[in-house]
Amino acid sequence: MTGPSADTPGPPPPDGDGADETEDSGLLAALLDGMDAALVAFAADGTVTHWNHEAARILGWTADEAVGRTGLAGWAVRKEDADDIEAALAAAMRSPGRQVHEFALLTKDGHRVLVRTQASAVRGPGGRVAGVYCAFSEVHTQMDLERSIALSEALFEDASWGVVLVDADLRPAVVNAHAARTLGVGRTALLGRPLGDLLAQGVEELECALQHVLAEGAPPAVAELWVTLRSEEAELPRRCWRSGFVRLASPLAEEPVPLGVAWLFQDVTETKRTEQDNSLLRFRAHQLHRAGRAAAECPDPAEAAAVHLDFALAGFADHGLADLATRPAPAPYGAVADDDADDAYDAYGTHDTYGTHGNHDLYGTEATGDARDGAGAQAGTEAGTGAGRGAGCALVRTLASPAGAPGPSEAFTATGIPVPYPPGHPAFQAFQRRGPVRTSAGAAPAEGWAAARHWPDGTVHGLCVVLRSRGRTLGVLTFLRSPARRPFDRADADYAEEVAARIAACLDLSGAASSWSS
Repeated sequence: MTGPSADTPGPPPPDGDGADETEDSGLLAALLDGMDAALVAFAADGTVTHWNHEAARILGWTADEAVGRTGLAGWAVRKEDADDIEAALAAAMRSPGRQVHEFALLTKDGHRVLVRTQASAVRGPGGRVAGVYCAFSEVHTQMDLERSIALSEALFEDASWGVVLVDADLRPAVVNAHAARTLGVGRTALLGRPLGDLLAQGVEELECALQHVLAEGAPPAVAELWVTLRSEEAELPRRCWRSGFVRLASPLAEEPVPLGVAWLFQDVTETKRTEQDNSLLRFRAHQLHRAGRAAAECPDPAEAAAVHLDFALAGFADHGLADLATRPAPAPYGAVADDDADDAYDAYGTHDTYGTHGNHDLYGTEATGDARDGAGAQAGTEAGTGAGRGAGCALVRTLASPAGAPGPSEAFTATGIPVPYPPGHPAFQAFQRRGPVRTSAGAAPAEGWAAARHWPDGTVHGLCVVLRSRGRTLGVLTFLRSPARRPFDRADADYAEEVAARIAACLDLSGAASSWSS
């Protein structure tokens, strides 16, 4: 048999070191081109052996143009800078670890670009130095990264805003110190817990905002959320937090994949309460001004009193009642009796209006619920006896707002029949003290609480203030609120007294108080 000709291909070589080296070389090239940093490698004699895709992007030289060149001088580095760079690379080959430098390199079109490099020796088998690699990136890119890291660390350590990183499951992943103090728990205790474990109220609004940011991105403006904390260590349970939201996405993914939401918030409770108080004061002053203008056009002073009551109810209470005392009757208009002048001086000259009167604060609050029923009855027995009587007088209804449907207040016919208030009623207490009395049914109103006080159904909060004019106590003005409104406070009592003074002047001018007495 003749042997194979020279042109006949022989059998393929068996798998061996050549194939392994080819696979390793391809893997290394893929890893280098997939790096986020630019990389160039040099052999021991200074020949460029590797040049990845990012280096080509920054400098404009392709791998085919760069690999095989000796050094960087004259094409990637100015000749004036080449000595310093070559010395730094040589030092990196002799030193352990990485060497960090900043160099000015040349792009293919001749522009200079400042880069930050990390150079390290490449060692072969036996520890022999085979070359050096140099990874670099543009300085401004590196500085942006460092600023981002520094900002992140500052936000989670020293920021005056609360910062909470919430994951896609709406659970806190990272919490800064300020947020932990505001929430009243430790930083580690917050991690991984549902927001409902931290907030008693407002959690639905917060979770809705977080879900919106995850789906749609950050809102165009900050939001103000009113929340109630569950923590007993919190200073005030109900707070207002001015909140901003930022969606976090991974910079390594080709498509934006949300990692969670950065929730930044600041406690603005005091500011919001101050704004609300100022707004309320402006509204009430405007209502008093409008009421005065409208009452001035009423020919009948009793009609003017009803106008004042109608304006006072707007945004303040649901019902208003004006009851006049049958005795003592006031003197004719323009006259002040000597004993009443002394009495007026004693009421306003020798007592502290915000002080105590017996066992009560003149801005006192009647006991609520069943506890009030016993204590109030005893106080009423001491003040006076008989249904509809207290403090030595009877109170007769003269003015009231409609209880069933909204409408203007109406004056009652002068029948002289007193309202059957029980002993110890808040109206009698206010008449006796000559100061406001606040009362409330409590968190769980007892059935018939309003009916027992002869107030409209649904009433849970009451405020009684005295009607005084020309040094005399003419009667009692009562404001009532339904469960939809909060209880009366001292600021409400001040406003009610201002309204009562105007209504008392109108009723006194109309002679209504005298008609009850006669």
